[in-house]
Amino acid sequence: MASRVSSALWAQRFQRTSGTNMSLQGQIRQMLVAAILDGQLPPDAALPSSRELADQLSVARNTVVLAYQQLVEEGYLTSRERSGHFVNPAMLEGQSTFAAPREEGGVAAIEERARRAVPDWGARIARRPSSQRNIVKPANWQNYEYPFIYGQFDQDLFPTNDWRECCMKALSVLEIRNWAPDLIGGDDDSLIQQIRTRVLPRRGVFAMPDELVVTIGAQQALYLVADLLANERTAIGFENPGYPDARNAFAQRRARLVPLAVDAGGVRAEEDAGVLAQCDYVYVTPSHQCPTTATMPLARRHALLALAQAHDFVLIEDDYESENNFSGTPTPALKSLDEADRVIYIGSLSKTFAPGLRLGYVVGPRELVQELRALRRLMIRHPAAYIQRAFASFLSLGHYDALLRRLAHAYKERARALAAALDAHLPEVRYVPIMGGASCWVEGPAWLDATLLAADAQAHGVLIEPGDVFFIAGEERRNCFRMGYSSIKLEKIEAGVRVLAELVRAQRPAS
Repeated sequence: MASRVSSALWAQRFQRTSGTNMSLQGQIRQMLVAAILDGQLPPDAALPSSRELADQLSVARNTVVLAYQQLVEEGYLTSRERSGHFVNPAMLEGQSTFAAPREEGGVAAIEERARRAVPDWGARIARRPSSQRNIVKPANWQNYEYPFIYGQFDQDLFPTNDWRECCMKALSVLEIRNWAPDLIGGDDDSLIQQIRTRVLPRRGVFAMPDELVVTIGAQQALYLVADLLANERTAIGFENPGYPDARNAFAQRRARLVPLAVDAGGVRAEEDAGVLAQCDYVYVTPSHQCPTTATMPLARRHALLALAQAHDFVLIEDDYESENNFSGTPTPALKSLDEADRVIYIGSLSKTFAPGLRLGYVVGPRELVQELRALRRLMIRHPAAYIQRAFASFLSLGHYDALLRRLAHAYKERARALAAALDAHLPEVRYVPIMGGASCWVEGPAWLDATLLAADAQAHGVLIEPGDVFFIAGEERRNCFRMGYSSIKLEKIEAGVRVLAELVRAQRPAS
């Protein structure tokens, strides 16, 4: 005879699943599924009647009835006429129920044997990515009043309805047939087409389908390129300051990093021609140099390409936020000027949209892209096809272009407010004029310790990013920091800078 579970604890269990955006019916289903799969309800256990459970949970009886019906359809419960609902034993078949073998010698002996059996992971781990210097941001950054951090989004600017429309479209019966199968080493054809015809032309870049591969964000693109092309004999010219996670990706492959000075036009081509000639590859962010936001002039881009041709090195162009340009006439991408396949072009689709979506791509020679696909297959096969299909719709319906226009307007306003606030409250600092992007690079007086400033500012609700992590080890400058404005409200900028100014002056040495 089936056992009946006491209903005394149902209200307590239900409270644990509440607090989400899920419907009451969904919360009840979640609670029951967890109880079944976690072993809290034994096979064939009888559940409370719908009326009884509704009373326990203080919900409408029909809500419980619908939850029970859904779980019967999914096979978690069985319904027996005039008896009620019961846990389906078939749902628990195959779950591990065996007990651990008995150990001789008591707890101390068991712990001793366990210690002897532990592998020496310190000796086994060949490389330690966790030891690299990275940009650090609080996970709860949204709880801070003045989040001047880069690479996060503003919920008020997110096109919720447009994105939901594209996700629902991708869930239609016909669309599921397209994205549900394993693409193996391929990508969603519709997204490839949209990138070729809607995204790349804005940067003056033309690519055939076999010259393009989709990645899980620009970061994976960088890692794939580094893994494929770099080793301990490879010299990589790297902007200094520059993007830490690109630097770390190449360092993982034991590549030799050659620091390249950056000025108001980015990497210096003619002045550092001798240094560039020593490199096998040169990593650059010409649209908005990371982190200074400097834009490389057209003449310098031509000079850099000429040097690459003359000295046989390849340029890796990270165009991570090319779309955020306030002038309306962005400088052509290096790739658009490339006539000899000397530029590997890396872009992001999600940086300005929603960083959590993780969508990027690489444009390069066919032979290189073929190997990048093969390497990606070893790692993940391909990025989630459902997300690719939904984003393809987002592009094709014009939502992406509309979003870029809204972001450009909002970011331009915030950039002006930030510049005005810095001029008014922090005249002792210098900053790179903001011509686009979503951040501002600030250089304080020589006595300023930006790491200490960031810690003090965080305690006062202000988040900034210390600049030392952007410099190659041994060449750090401690008086620089970055201020992002993609996730802070316009009306908060001036007040946040005012708080920061007080903390900067608190560091001023006594005269």
